[in-house]
Amino acid sequence: MIPPVPRSDLGARLRAVPGVAASLPTGSTAITYCEGQFGEQDGKTANGLVRHSEKYEILSVIDSRQAGVDAGEFLDGTPNGIPVLASLEDAIATAGFVPDYLICGVAPADGLLSTAQRLVLLDGISRGMHVINGLHEFLNEDAEFVAASLLANVTITDIRRPKETKDLHLFSGRIFDVTCPRIAVLGTDGAIGKRTTSTLLVQALNAVGIRAVMVGTGQTTLIQGGKYGAALDALVPQFISGEVENQVVLAFENEDLDIIVVEGQGALSHPAYLTSGHILRGSRPQAVIVQHAPKRRVLGDFPMVAMPTAASEVALIEAFADTKVIGITVNHEHMTDDEIGEAIDTLELELGLPATDPLTRPLDRLVDMVLLAFPELEARLVPASR
Repeated sequence: MIPPVPRSDLGARLRAVPGVAASLPTGSTAITYCEGQFGEQDGKTANGLVRHSEKYEILSVIDSRQAGVDAGEFLDGTPNGIPVLASLEDAIATAGFVPDYLICGVAPADGLLSTAQRLVLLDGISRGMHVINGLHEFLNEDAEFVAASLLANVTITDIRRPKETKDLHLFSGRIFDVTCPRIAVLGTDGAIGKRTTSTLLVQALNAVGIRAVMVGTGQTTLIQGGKYGAALDALVPQFISGEVENQVVLAFENEDLDIIVVEGQGALSHPAYLTSGHILRGSRPQAVIVQHAPKRRVLGDFPMVAMPTAASEVALIEAFADTKVIGITVNHEHMTDDEIGEAIDTLELELGLPATDPLTRPLDRLVDMVLLAFPELEARLVPASR
């Protein structure tokens, strides 16, 4: 295996990477609705909120199929006190009050609500809950939802609704004024863990003194409370690279940063999700990390298409953009711990790049991946507190 950069105290500082602040703003309690999809690819919004949320206190997840389990234990093997419950009624009863928000935690490929899903969200509205909707179907344009929200005096937020065209940005070249390194976390498929890896990477870098921020590119990051980002797949293609560029520039100008991490979407090779190309063009990353699921044989929502290999995606990315892939991160779905270790070793030997699984392996490996590519960031490391 490729040896990490030796730093005796790095692992100690990363054993408990800080997540969400202990206290969130008043009025931020939320239930996440994810019926039939929690832990699955189309439940990625709920999965992400259970792992990380800066904006909402997630009280429970609704999925009758997994009712009774702890959400953290189910996803990652570590309990987090967020129960999975069978219904909205159960979730409210368990909370002991009506939470402030009902978040639609499903993310199907077509971005549309089923009849059953509509009924649950309308039930939440009737109980006085604000609704957060990350789908392509805008509920503020649906007469039934608008009437229900007015009657209950609650709000509906359509996260994917783009800004007015006059407020969108074309690519301008301002990205060339951004002097700190940019890393894009891309992948070999959609819903493969790019956002989770991006979030963990930013948290881990900040924990060791390297000032980092994430620029989100999808609806889940925006729901989680990401400060910079845009839901790229809802934009007219002409403006996508410009919106990515604008968010990166805003982060650079507003923060005192050592590095910017840009969340990927889909895959550059994907036949339907094409925003990776715009992310590469708009953010001009000096480095890319590729997220890959070794056990996935076909694309998640497109089973007629075989999964690319990590090697083919690396070659495509480096041919498409003036950048270098600096490492591979593993999505361990359907893998035992031994299989994860074997996959990491195989990827490192095959590609000559460092590889890790951010969810099951120490986060210092992820930090090492960055420091191998940008050794100048070593100077930013702060001594561990004694």
